[in-house]
Amino acid sequence: MTQPPSDFRSDTVTRPTPAMLEAMVAAEVGDDVLDGDPSVGRLERIAADWLGKDGGLFVPSGTMANQIALGAHTRPGDEIVVQRFAHVTTFEAGSAGALHGLQSMTVGSLEGSMPLEEVRAALRPDFIHCPRTRLICMEQTHNVAGGVVVPMEEVQALARFAQEHGIPMHLDGARLANAVVASGLSARAWCAPFESVSLCLSKGLGAPVGSIIAGSESFLERARLWRKRLGGWMRQAGGLAEAGRIALQQGVERLEEDHRLATTLAARLAAVPGLGVAPERVHTNMVMVELQEPLPAAAQASAELEAAGVRISPMGPRRLRIVTHRDVGPNDGERLIEALQSWVQRHGSPV
Repeated sequence: MTQPPSDFRSDTVTRPTPAMLEAMVAAEVGDDVLDGDPSVGRLERIAADWLGKDGGLFVPSGTMANQIALGAHTRPGDEIVVQRFAHVTTFEAGSAGALHGLQSMTVGSLEGSMPLEEVRAALRPDFIHCPRTRLICMEQTHNVAGGVVVPMEEVQALARFAQEHGIPMHLDGARLANAVVASGLSARAWCAPFESVSLCLSKGLGAPVGSIIAGSESFLERARLWRKRLGGWMRQAGGLAEAGRIALQQGVERLEEDHRLATTLAARLAAVPGLGVAPERVHTNMVMVELQEPLPAAAQASAELEAAGVRISPMGPRRLRIVTHRDVGPNDGERLIEALQSWVQRHGSPV
């Protein structure tokens, strides 16, 4: 029997657990648009409580959750300040401009931070020739930076600045649960500085689909309108909501296993000549690997490793991203290390 591939491309590839499948089958459902779906309502209350917000909305994806927030906080012609490599900027198909008529002022570097001085410099003056700065967006954990946890000190400094200038803040908390586990701080603590927050249920938490967008009741009034506009108001979605509830209630603590495996992989791979790995940058469940010359580019590496039964995503011309999750374990980790070592040797490691 052929061994299935060891899939480290993303934590979105996880499959529903038996507990999720059982809850999905048994879910009490209703028409969430007409009368409300009881299972959806329960998930929204549980998630909002975990995040420390007045309420939440269940939506199909993290991208939709973020775009609902942008629409609710801004008006066409406004400007947002966002991290240079944030998901909102990099992986949402230009939706800030296409859907909301927004400009994006980007700050920071590949390290994932949003330096206060850069944010301060990005703030527009009250001048008829300039767009209005209406929102500051942060991402936690930061994907492109390698799953790093943006320090609470940075979050609080930006929150104080934003409050001084009357600018709301939105948190793309797609992998917020990873930050909670890595930092030991509660989700409520991380979310307190933000007027709105999105939370993905289908990444490391393992639900098959879905995200939450949460905030104050006044924010949610506008968010409901944008959920309708974007087609995100589902009908008998209770089965999906029950999977999300199980993911949130049972999936957070076990993320520590993913973090330990990522830490182990980083330490082992850092010792392989030709692979640039910074173990100190591995905060959660991601390992970034820089392919040094004369090794081939990341796209070729990904294709050849897949032929060996290991799936890894390119994240740039010479960068690979390894993501640990529930459906890969130590044996998969050994397979990955052996495949990468063999690949490096085959192509000739740098001297």
